[in-house]
Amino acid sequence: MAKLKDQNINQDALSKASYALFDFTKKEKSFLVIILILVSVAGILTPYTYAAMWFGFALAAYSAIANDSIQTIGTFIASNQNRKWYWLWLFMGVIFVGTVTYSWITFNGDVSYERLQVPGLEQAPQSFVFLQLAAPIVLLVMTRMRMPVSTTFLLLNVFTYKAGTIVSVMQKSFLGYLLAFGIAIVVWFVLEKFVKTYLKGKPKPYWYVLQWITSGTLWAVWIMQDAANIAVFLPRQLNVWEFVAYAGFVFLGLGFLFYLKGDRIQGIVNEKTKVTDVRAATIVDFVYAIILFYFKMVNNVPMSTTWVFIGLLGGRELSIALAKSRKLKKRKARLVRAYRLARKDMTRALIGLLVSLILALIINEGVRKEIFELIF
Repeated sequence: MAKLKDQNINQDALSKASYALFDFTKKEKSFLVIILILVSVAGILTPYTYAAMWFGFALAAYSAIANDSIQTIGTFIASNQNRKWYWLWLFMGVIFVGTVTYSWITFNGDVSYERLQVPGLEQAPQSFVFLQLAAPIVLLVMTRMRMPVSTTFLLLNVFTYKAGTIVSVMQKSFLGYLLAFGIAIVVWFVLEKFVKTYLKGKPKPYWYVLQWITSGTLWAVWIMQDAANIAVFLPRQLNVWEFVAYAGFVFLGLGFLFYLKGDRIQGIVNEKTKVTDVRAATIVDFVYAIILFYFKMVNNVPMSTTWVFIGLLGGRELSIALAKSRKLKKRKARLVRAYRLARKDMTRALIGLLVSLILALIINEGVRKEIFELIF
């Protein structure tokens, strides 16, 4: 009887998964047609290095910023929904251009703040394989499915020829998650009483000024960390015209993203507690910017800002659940909700990590050799 019951449960789960896949295919016909076209173009352009380089860059630029937008401009969009999209775009676009221009001038044509100068990533691609161009397409699909995937893992791992670099990136990212989770619990547990007492009613006008300042700062620090994910397809030193193409394309892509109000993945931010409140958004951005800046100063090894962000939101939800509910029943319900949100974000991030590791093993012979030598 127990076996029959387990079999029914498995059949129900399979039926739900099949229906979800069918429903996604039905709703996303136009998107899937675009994906098929992009896959076909990637296959055609792979042998042509220069064309493949710019095609891969264009895909990586939009897919990386679209997926990572929840970390940086997500709370900015959520708390400024009543403002015109083009003012938000111009503000963030100018900061992007200014930040990458500083890196380009200071580091002799390098727009990644030397994140691509670490061993295993310091060599620009001399040729491409299909899966390297397919990686940002996979990221587009995951973004459409509202999955907060680490663009650092998915885009950089397919170009890394040293397993040690992948391990270093993973270690730094996991440490970032744990640190952000712990800091968020402490900060929001302390702040909860302050929020109850002072942050009531309609926000004062100065909060909007503070939020734009903190969001702009966070965006600049994020670019210092994650510009490498976009530039990995390109030469490590860009000339003037290459730099103009790089900055101009991302600037226009940002405009499209703001026009869509963050697209589907924005829902991950909107579902969190009071994140549309400008005061809550300002505090989230401020804490996140400090953590990212700290890791920027530690070393030049790239890291997954996505893992830091989901750690921050997970710790924040847990802290709010602990501090807000005095009654045991309500506290338990809030804790369960916080746990489920954190688990969902973590599961999706782990799926992205697994995909990136599989792609890295398939593409890079050097990574395969290092792993096999360690195992055998």
